Amino acid sequence: MELSVIYSRAAVGIEAPLVQVETHLGNGLPSFQIVGLPETAVRESRDRVRCALQQTHFEFPDRRITVNLAPADLPKEGGRFDLPIALGILAASGQLPASALTDHEFVGELALSGAVRPVPGIIPAALACSAAGRALVTPAASAALAAAVPGSRIIATEDLLTLCAHLNGRHRLTVEEHRPPPHSAMPYPDLMEVAGQTLARRALEIAASGNHNLLLVGPPGTGKTLLASRLPGLLPPPDTQEALTCAALHSFHDSTSVEHLWRRPFRHPHHSASAAALIGGGARPRPGEASLAHGGVLFLDELPEFSRQALEMLREPLEAGAVTLSRAAHKFTYPARFQLIGAMNPCPCGYYGDPEHSCRCTSEHIQRYRHRLSGPLLDRIDLHVSMHRLAARLLLETHAKGEASAAVRERVLAARQRQQARQGCTNAALSAQALATRCVLRPEARRQLEQAADALQLSGRGLHRSLRVAQTLADMEGADCIDLQHVTEALAFRQAKMST
Repeated sequence: MELSVIYSRAAVGIEAPLVQVETHLGNGLPSFQIVGLPETAVRESRDRVRCALQQTHFEFPDRRITVNLAPADLPKEGGRFDLPIALGILAASGQLPASALTDHEFVGELALSGAVRPVPGIIPAALACSAAGRALVTPAASAALAAAVPGSRIIATEDLLTLCAHLNGRHRLTVEEHRPPPHSAMPYPDLMEVAGQTLARRALEIAASGNHNLLLVGPPGTGKTLLASRLPGLLPPPDTQEALTCAALHSFHDSTSVEHLWRRPFRHPHHSASAAALIGGGARPRPGEASLAHGGVLFLDELPEFSRQALEMLREPLEAGAVTLSRAAHKFTYPARFQLIGAMNPCPCGYYGDPEHSCRCTSEHIQRYRHRLSGPLLDRIDLHVSMHRLAARLLLETHAKGEASAAVRERVLAARQRQQARQGCTNAALSAQALATRCVLRPEARRQLEQAADALQLSGRGLHRSLRVAQTLADMEGADCIDLQHVTEALAFRQAKMST
């Protein structure tokens, strides 16, 4: 047989389109050519495959070898096609039975010794392969991650020689069925470690209950970072779909780890991060911090110190829950539905309004500092909280610690269950049309909301976000209607923006 066809998977965003690796052995001068829009790393697989076959004592055909990666108009990148190319050569030269390859898909990079190395994007490949009803052959290091996909059948291999022995029927490898990894035993940081800051703790619970965005404003050392890091521990664990989506995004950077599959991500980029680092990008677009925080928390400390361009690019994912990166030939869409927590000082020196330190900033410096955050961005943050310095006595008293995360999480879960039963999503994800039908306002609460919207000059977005927060407050109390006190408290968190 001089022609073989092997199935593999490309990586396009978090999708894995099917690629047929067609190998033909022809007459003529010996050569090895790869066609089908391969980039540099794919073209270099010729040398890796040749050395791997020779090192594992297979015969490398002394013929004209043509490998076509179909479809031809789909860009191919990385070393993920090394393994299917090597198997295609062996099948076309009669060293492997072609019938043993038809119900399998192969993904893996070859070392010169014949060892099989992991590649990025193993979760999307496992999802697509499972849907196609075929078994996926992966590097052994990636097998546990691939087996987390429901319905998957995974064959893990350490090297090319062992895999060929399996395909020839001489040494059978174990076919691993779907095996969800255990939940991580690593605990989240506990909210009990945060002393005082009653208002900020209340805002954090509201944010967790309704999936709202939060801005913390206060002098240095008031616990803004400490408080923000406790939010993932208040959220419910992700469901299977959320966990797999997060794993697919993270597999671009770590294609083997399953330790944190059931943990909510907490991303904390430095304020020097570029717009591409936050949103994603590059010549071959990769997900940025916004997408890596999908299903979890994106914490931006020293918020005004980020570049204006980077912050403004966050406006789209805050509304749409996704990032779209367009290139000349292709468009990549990455999910990015995260909770944003921002932290900032009240002024450049950090001590404006602090009774223990005098502020050295002029009013002009303070205004310039605050104007680094645009109105449209602040409008997308539901809760604005001012934090103040605590007395040293309170910080040193061990009995002054607050409520534990476990107790708060129980209330958060109850509030979220009410939302799921009523509308199938959190309050922060309610559309404007759903707000009109799902949120029931008492007459006095409606009047208060209308009057406050005019007095505070709230935009339509700001009005809707205040209504969503009021609905979350009602859910936290188990109320069927939004009362006056819910609207008043929700508006107080919007008014805090005016005074910061």
